[in-house]
Amino acid sequence: MSYIVPIGPYHPALEEPVHARLYVEGEVIKEAKVFIGYNHRGIEKLATQKNIIQTLVMVERVCGICSHSHAWTYAMAVEGCAGIEVPKRGEYIRVIVGELERLHSHYLWLGIALHLIGHDSLFMHTWDDREAIMDILEEISGNRVNYGMITIGGARRDISDETRRNTLAMLDKIEESILRIRDMLLTDKTVALRTQGVGVLTTEDAIRIGANGPHARASNVPIDVRKDSPYSCYEDFEFEKAVFPTCDVFSRVVIRVLESVESIKIVRQALENLPAGKINNDGAVPKLPKVPVAEYMVRYEAPRGQLTYKVVTDGKVGNKRVSIHVPTFRNAPTIPTMLRENSVADAGLIIASIDPCFSCMDR
Repeated sequence: MSYIVPIGPYHPALEEPVHARLYVEGEVIKEAKVFIGYNHRGIEKLATQKNIIQTLVMVERVCGICSHSHAWTYAMAVEGCAGIEVPKRGEYIRVIVGELERLHSHYLWLGIALHLIGHDSLFMHTWDDREAIMDILEEISGNRVNYGMITIGGARRDISDETRRNTLAMLDKIEESILRIRDMLLTDKTVALRTQGVGVLTTEDAIRIGANGPHARASNVPIDVRKDSPYSCYEDFEFEKAVFPTCDVFSRVVIRVLESVESIKIVRQALENLPAGKINNDGAVPKLPKVPVAEYMVRYEAPRGQLTYKVVTDGKVGNKRVSIHVPTFRNAPTIPTMLRENSVADAGLIIASIDPCFSCMDR
């Protein structure tokens, strides 16, 4: 007998409000539809009413987990409109905070996935490591969530020698830990039973639908803006695109671990080769900059995938238009494909496996 099983918009297995309607026969999902739009805050409209600095502060609130990503991408777009060059040390500090943010985002999702699987001991172990990352982010910026590290023309805070040493020590600790977590994930029977062969998104479907970020790379699609179209100073660092071929929830778990290892490499290189000099264009860029009439688009590899900002300026201190395109907007349409022929019991885990940020998507 056929039934319609609603999940959400408020459900204990979901991080954020989204509504999925499952068309099931017994316990098997035959079709699914996803409905969004529960978090709309009108941020793009508000950006047209605020000056550049107010907008920089506001876009950092688009998402709590990838707040630095939004502020950095918006700043790069404004700097592109105004022709502002960022000092090398400022670029390195931006990269350090960005990759630490990627680490804490991946650890956050990994812990949630393990909790949904029912592996609470490994969930607590993962989040214990995440606390060390959050402590370093607090030491660098003064905040654990919205860091306020970006200003137009560079970084707002420098990294002291003491903080640099503390960060390198933390990286040594969590690198040893993440390799141990990787080995446990690859061999644990509980993880295998709940994730292998579940929520499959083939490489062909990932390309056809337009998945991006870790979600695409977990389906063996080797795309990464940091490598394909390097921005800031990513060309200075040696790291690999992390891809995994099994195309299921297991692949999406493993890919976050592999990417965390690469992020640790990038942060270590940036700290060990941190250039001397200024961190921003203080004095050269006024506190409330006027940006000439221009438009500029920037692509950025956020923790969840490609983030795009297009900024149109009108020659004053504000924005004529700010257009934000987030990775979840591309990844959410893959959910119905992944849900088909899976059990209702796995639906929450499959939906969460894209690492959704509906706050980003609805804005």
